[in-house]
This record gives sequence, structure tokens and C-alpha cells, in this order.
Amino acid sequence: MIINQLIDKNPNVELEQEFPNAMQAIKYLNQESTDLIFLDIHMPDFTGFDFIQTLKNPPNVILTTSDKSFAIEAFEYDCIVDYLVKPITQDRFDKAVQKALKSKPSKKVEDPVSDLNKSDHDLYVNIDRRLIKIDIPSIYLIEAKGDYIQIKTFGKNYTVHSTLKKITDKLPDDLFLKIHRSYVINTKHIIDIEDNSVLIEKDVVPVSRSNRPELMKRLNLL
Repeated sequence: MIINQLIDKNPNVELEQEFPNAMQAIKYLNQESTDLIFLDIHMPDFTGFDFIQTLKNPPNVILTTSDKSFAIEAFEYDCIVDYLVKPITQDRFDKAVQKALKSKPSKKVEDPVSDLNKSDHDLYVNIDRRLIKIDIPSIYLIEAKGDYIQIKTFGKNYTVHSTLKKITDKLPDDLFLKIHRSYVINTKHIIDIEDNSVLIEKDVVPVSRSNRPELMKRLNLL
């Protein structure tokens, strides 16, 4: 309500939408474009920083918070243009808006070469001195187990002497996502997500807090 009042008194800002929780805002922002977000750091289930990481192309962000301790971390994000500590005065609010008007968020540049290198549908793994061909889209889960990884497909499971990083580098980014230090999943085969776990085929897989924002970004939320 206070932010609304401050916006009403600033001719350079027009309120598009407001949301009572992070999930509703993520759904909107991954489908619609906007110039500026006023964002609190402390929210149920998400921090403001987690929220920013879920967005594909975050616009400018002005943080609004009663906690001064996150100021240094905040400016590690190119999209964050100012940090307002409550209570917020009109003068300080107007200065933050001016900063946003002069700033443009940086856009990530995709690397087309890396995508081309990962476009093949087949993966060859060395098992008992034999090269076994695996159809990449048939892989739904990869689990790290010490010095080995287990590759689960719809037809068969394979145990390979390798690391999760090595195989992830060989897989297409648009299909596969690391959701935990020990698990990589094929996001096309997710059945259910509940709290901090994912059901993929018959396996329930944990989702780490640091990987959850990227997972949420991948979902086509209704």
C-alpha cells in the first residue's frame, strides 16, 4: 500500500500489476514484459534474490526492505538499480525511480556454438570396453554414485564410470537440468513437483534450494 501511494505521486511510474506472492508474479513476468519491479527481499518460500533468478530476462529491480544487511549482495545483480530501506520517503523513492530510468538491465548473450555441439540425439558410453549407444531423449534421470553415475532410460539403466559434470556437458541444455548435487533430470518427463522434491517417472528426486529457481524458470506455469 505504501509503494502504491509513492507511485501515485511520481509521474514517471505507472503501476501495471501487484501480486500477493512470488509464484503469481513469476507466472506473470515470464509471459509479460515490464520495465521495473519493486521487490521485497523477505517473502514466504522465496527470497527476493531467488525470485530474480527465476526470471528469464529480469527487468530493472528496486529492492524494498527493512533489512540493511543484504545491500552488498544486492549489487552483485546487474538488474538491481537501488536498495530502499523502510520506512521509505517520497524523496528517496523518487531518486530510486530516476536511477531506474537511466539504467538498462543487462541481457544474457546465448552461445549458439555450445547449442550446436549438444544437438545430437545419441550418446555413447563406455561399459565393459564396449561403446553403448543411448538415445538422449529417452534418458529421464542421471544420478551420481561416488565415482560412477547411473543413467536411467525408459528401456534400461546404465552404470558408467564418470562424473555428473562430464555427462551434463554432453547433454542439451533445453532438456536436462541439474536440480541437486547428485541428480540431473530430463525436465520433459517431470510428473509432479511437491515442496522440495520432483516425481520423475517412478523416482522421487530432491531439489536443492540453490537449483530450485532455475527449475521454476523452466516450467510452463499456468
